[in-house]
Amino acid sequence: MIFETFAAGGCKSYLIGCDKSRAAALIDPELSLIDHYLGAASQHGVHLRYLIDTHTHADHFSAGRELAKTVAAPVVMHRLSPAPFADLRVDDGDMLIVGQIKLNVLHTPGHTRDSMCLFAGDRVFTGDTLLIGGTGRTDLPTGDPRSLYESLFDKVLKLPPETLVFPAHDYKGRTSSTIAAELANNPRLQKKERAEFVAMMEKLDLAAPTHLTEALRTNMSGGKTVAQLLAEAGARVPFMSLAALRQRVGGNSHDLVIIDLREGDAFRAGHIPGARHLPRGQLELRINSELPDPTVRILTCCEFGKISTLAAATLRELGYSRVTALDGGVNAWREAGYELET
Repeated sequence: MIFETFAAGGCKSYLIGCDKSRAAALIDPELSLIDHYLGAASQHGVHLRYLIDTHTHADHFSAGRELAKTVAAPVVMHRLSPAPFADLRVDDGDMLIVGQIKLNVLHTPGHTRDSMCLFAGDRVFTGDTLLIGGTGRTDLPTGDPRSLYESLFDKVLKLPPETLVFPAHDYKGRTSSTIAAELANNPRLQKKERAEFVAMMEKLDLAAPTHLTEALRTNMSGGKTVAQLLAEAGARVPFMSLAALRQRVGGNSHDLVIIDLREGDAFRAGHIPGARHLPRGQLELRINSELPDPTVRILTCCEFGKISTLAAATLRELGYSRVTALDGGVNAWREAGYELET
């Protein structure tokens, strides 16, 4: 078997191929890694037969549609996926044949309605249904804790205990687990009664994914790519230079509200002096209560300036007419040697 794991932040994707036929499948590809996938396929000497998304992602942009244009392989998703660009829609019990490798489809709703796992002999690709030491969240669109309980305890966890578990996400650098290890050590799986499992999932207080709005819009509708969204957003918002912001920060200007859109750990590690923390995933939910005056002047910033550009465009659509984005982001501010608060 040919097998390679790719990581982009906490997002995991997998190349699995047959060493005899040289056919391969790519599972949960992420848009920023397209060149890596193509390079790996060339290095292994395989041709991509399937591009598979285990579910409609809310936290990253799928590369399936863009890769399909290059490698002429179908995008595979569950039949309940809202994505109009899915070329091959599968159902529970279906099988995808990749040379001598057989990928068996398990419909496992819960994290999303269209979630599925792929069981291939000694391993299972669990998407966001089962994670290492956790499970997929159920508070995003089409999530359902009752369905997740049934998918886990009636399907996935009944696979052979030695089955290797490869999830779509892991933020601690772990590569895989096993069904037996998850049954023994995963704290969420210790809630073995349906009612207590559902109660636990409903009480989770999780931050929304950074790219929630844009990722769902793109992955669910087959809409514009990230590059297109950025280009359009960049044409609708003005930008502020590092030097101009530094002058305002240094001069103790009070006519500008700086919103830092990064997650909590990044914000606490170092942010522009005076910045308010408002994670991108919570922006639309909290902006009216945080800043009820739509005439206030706002500067959005993120690590590299891309998320803040999209967010600035969103805020302008919501009626905040004096929003600008920081050119280059906090990373550029840091590299310029400007002061950071911790």
